[in-house]
Amino acid sequence: MPPTHGHEGKEGRYKEYAYSPVPESPSSAVYDSTTLGKYTEFGTGSPSYRFRNGVLEKCRVPEMTEKGSTLLQYVAAAAANLCCVSTGAMLGWTSPIQPKLQGLTDNPLGKPITDDENSWMGSLVAVGAMIGSFLAGYLAERWGRKKTLLSAVVPFTIGWVLVATAKVVYQLYAARIVLGIGLAFAFTVVPMYCGEIAEISVRGALGSFLQLFVTLGLLYAYSIGPYVSYLVFWIFCGILPFIFFGVFMTMPESPYYLLKIGHREEAVQALARLRSKSPASVQKEADEMQAAIEEAFREEVNFTDLFTIKANLKALIYTCLLASFQQLSGINVVLFYMGDIFVSAKSSLKSEVATIIVAIVQTCASAVTPLVVDRLGRKILLIFSGVGEILTMGALGLYMYLQDGLHSDVSGISFLPVLSLVIFISTYSVGWGPLPWTVMGEMFSSTVKSKASGITVCICWLMSFMTTKFSSNLTKSFGTWVPYWLFGVFCLISVLFTIFVLPETKGKSVQEIQDELNGVKSSIPEFGGSGKK
Repeated sequence: MPPTHGHEGKEGRYKEYAYSPVPESPSSAVYDSTTLGKYTEFGTGSPSYRFRNGVLEKCRVPEMTEKGSTLLQYVAAAAANLCCVSTGAMLGWTSPIQPKLQGLTDNPLGKPITDDENSWMGSLVAVGAMIGSFLAGYLAERWGRKKTLLSAVVPFTIGWVLVATAKVVYQLYAARIVLGIGLAFAFTVVPMYCGEIAEISVRGALGSFLQLFVTLGLLYAYSIGPYVSYLVFWIFCGILPFIFFGVFMTMPESPYYLLKIGHREEAVQALARLRSKSPASVQKEADEMQAAIEEAFREEVNFTDLFTIKANLKALIYTCLLASFQQLSGINVVLFYMGDIFVSAKSSLKSEVATIIVAIVQTCASAVTPLVVDRLGRKILLIFSGVGEILTMGALGLYMYLQDGLHSDVSGISFLPVLSLVIFISTYSVGWGPLPWTVMGEMFSSTVKSKASGITVCICWLMSFMTTKFSSNLTKSFGTWVPYWLFGVFCLISVLFTIFVLPETKGKSVQEIQDELNGVKSSIPEFGGSGKK
């Protein structure tokens, strides 16, 4: 790894050079340039000098005042999130395909599947995701963020081939597990990549892209599935990973990862491209990033550091709880079995039309978060989202109780299931859909981020498996209304957790977040009144 010289600070010290993916040492210590401080007067922190290839030289004025652009950061994040469109289509595949598999028309299995087999098809994706989350985290460190994301096309392709050739339900089970591995690559690596290419000013927006692109995939599946054959539907879903591959392969690798493996020149070129600046003008940011990497890796990082270091443990607990509350809201039960919900609620709308309406609302609501998250913050959106979930799950449960529990005439409120699901999906998509992944990309130091992301994604999909597999059992044993009221209780707990426990991460550097988790005053000094404190 090429040396850096004269580095005086690390991420967040100068607001105009703030960026998100700087790794912190496990102790969250401020970088001490004892080994790089030969040129403290004229180092990279100097307003008129910088190092290039180990030689101290004076910067030209245009290099110091060059204005960049965040446009390519948005483009790169969108390209990475095309993988999430594939994920959304895969998740949405079950809703329109279920009537075919439970009947005899256009059923490749030759016989209808049972309710239990249907629940396994919906839930086994989560099993694959639990397996894939650790594989994706490992490969992200070995191969890099870009190559690991591109490799997601392999499990997606295998999964859709298994779907295409299935003659027995067990092959569909295998397909869903393999597709779940592809899902894990997206949910584990996309937040890492977006967090590491983004400046602080757009980090929340780019981090919230994941939910938006998943909903685009869901809308895609819901809009096509009911109106085409089984064969045509899997073809439409199966081409999405290849579209992602073709677009994302043109995007740069994470500059942090390139510096970590010693590819300094490639990192500078990637950083310059992402910032829309000349290589000379991003040398300071690259120097700060590299110095922080060297500081972080002076101490050997072990898996146990996630549990023995206070900041890491608290971050892991918070992100695992966020992911758990996301799934315990009932979102995947709603998505997997949306058609069934409308049928059982005896909605006046056709189930396929109502599903498309809900998906359109979800997409529009998901598009709001990137616009407001860096202004309003994470907590206020999570609280708003949670309150909406409580009210709508309560209303849907009440409708089911009146209809199935008391056998009352509910024709006068037949609109309530559609209205409840529309509001539930829209409020979920503003907060609890995107923001757990945004916070996951922000809260960990980069020395443990891949390991922590794998654990968080695994917990998320463990909760997803439990809710999707056993919600039907709750319905059969206690009534159709019980799961919705239970989800509403978990939503209430999530709001209380957000208000009283979860720290706000808006506008904070990784160092500041780590200091807060450690319970110490931020060690990043203010300059010229630009600091946060």
